[in-house]
Amino acid sequence: MQTYSPKSGEALENEEMLLVLQQALTKKRVLIVDRHAPARESVRLMLGTLGVTQVHGAGNSAEVIRQVKANRFDIILSDFILDDGRDGQQLLEELRHAHLIAPGTVYIIVTGERTYTNVVALAELAPDDYLIKPFTADQLQARLVRATYKKHLLRRIYEKIESGDLDEAIAACDRVINQHPAYMYDAYRFKGELLLQLERIEEAEALFRKVLEGRMAPWVQMGLATALRDRGALEEAALLAEQVLASAPDFLAAYDFLAAVQERRGLLENAQEVLQRAAEASPHNTLRQRMVGDIAARNEDLPAAEKAYGKVLERSKGSSLRCVDDFANLARTMAERGNIEASRKLIGELKRELRGDKEAELAALTHESLCLAAEGAPEKARACAEQAIALQQIVEEDFANRGKPLSQRLSVDLAHACYASGLKDEGEKIMRQAVAENHEDQQLIHQASRVFEKTNQPEGNALLEQINHQLNELSNRGQAAARAGDLAGAAELHTQAAEQAPNIRNLIEAANSLYLLMDRRGWDATLAASAHDYLERAQRKDRKHPKVLATRQLAHSVARKYGIDISA
Repeated sequence: MQTYSPKSGEALENEEMLLVLQQALTKKRVLIVDRHAPARESVRLMLGTLGVTQVHGAGNSAEVIRQVKANRFDIILSDFILDDGRDGQQLLEELRHAHLIAPGTVYIIVTGERTYTNVVALAELAPDDYLIKPFTADQLQARLVRATYKKHLLRRIYEKIESGDLDEAIAACDRVINQHPAYMYDAYRFKGELLLQLERIEEAEALFRKVLEGRMAPWVQMGLATALRDRGALEEAALLAEQVLASAPDFLAAYDFLAAVQERRGLLENAQEVLQRAAEASPHNTLRQRMVGDIAARNEDLPAAEKAYGKVLERSKGSSLRCVDDFANLARTMAERGNIEASRKLIGELKRELRGDKEAELAALTHESLCLAAEGAPEKARACAEQAIALQQIVEEDFANRGKPLSQRLSVDLAHACYASGLKDEGEKIMRQAVAENHEDQQLIHQASRVFEKTNQPEGNALLEQINHQLNELSNRGQAAARAGDLAGAAELHTQAAEQAPNIRNLIEAANSLYLLMDRRGWDATLAASAHDYLERAQRKDRKHPKVLATRQLAHSVARKYGIDISA
């Protein structure tokens, strides 16, 4: 067996470490994903010649999900073509989205020579490497060692990001930049993203401009575009994203970015057109199809929304990415187009597919009520709505105990069912809660406005303004107290706001105010527990939200100041 001798562009600086990693392969747990059992066996035998004995196999995505939940794999080798309508890139998307694999897991896609270019071009969540069929055991070893070596060098970055200590993650990036020039750009990419997450926008912009002097790459340009967007230069950011797409039309993340910027500029039709272009280039991306459906619904382009939501259900079948909202979105759109029969048929499919799921049962009752109301059967509609209200309370309690959020779009649908069946007070109560907890969600606010319009509730928009005013008043008072140096008063006001309306902004502000109070007064276990709870609740809503990440870093900074270890 030959040992790996790296090519000049990918040199491994430490030959002793190379030998260690070659030997370490024997201890790795590997998952082979291929629809053909003989192919899995062939790779297993190759791994055996390398001394790798902990080898598992899976023939489809469902089996992969089951196995990664049961085992922690160091390496996943996935064929590009799977047997359940998905591919290896989609599988990677699903695994990362659901946080089923650790950042340190090596993920390699196996593909044929003829499809390699297309696979690489459309890889948004880039795997660690690609392996071209056919390959030898020596080639397999070379790719595994190379990927493992890179993970080894970047491991401190991964570890600090996972623990939430982003300042230390940046320091780890700097060490890689200074000590391992072969992986300098990997570290620059991490560092730039971390600076953006910490809202250190000027530093991020300077870094990306510096990198552009030595390397013109789409990810660098998009990093700069993000910095421009975050400091309010929306037109300049959009122009840069368009330049990226002109030179690299397969860099699909640029479409998502451009669409979001155009939406922020109020150019909703332009945003929809951009997302539809991206969806055509990447038709198997479930998350993007949802985005197309959402923006089309906001534009009241119901045929396009129905088409996109339909593709979501089609592509997510048998996947952990599928959720109750997928059915509800499509059922709602069908009903809005007047196709009550199709909406009811879809809800029947939901009940069959997710039998025993209380949230699915709630969605079914809600949309059945809406169908009955549309058919002119108000009494039956009201009975269904009343059952749904009772069930919602049960589901909310259950989800709260499990730390799982209930679909707020479904809550707005239930409010709609209440209004449509004469349960106005109940509808207003449900709508008030949903809007208060999600007032920054423009899709949900649009959905609420449409409900008021369709159910002839002229006071509805006034209700939205009232809720927004109340939320902003508490938040503004808390911020004013903080500026005046009254950190205790700020903490009290922000926690009050978070308890009244636990939306992501209020939860983050509550956590921040408590950490800042401890920064001044000293570490307090009770306050720390409350701050951690607010932060965790915010994270469950959006774990990648920049302010969530910045608050996690604040927590680490304050804890470190007083000698407290919160990394576990």
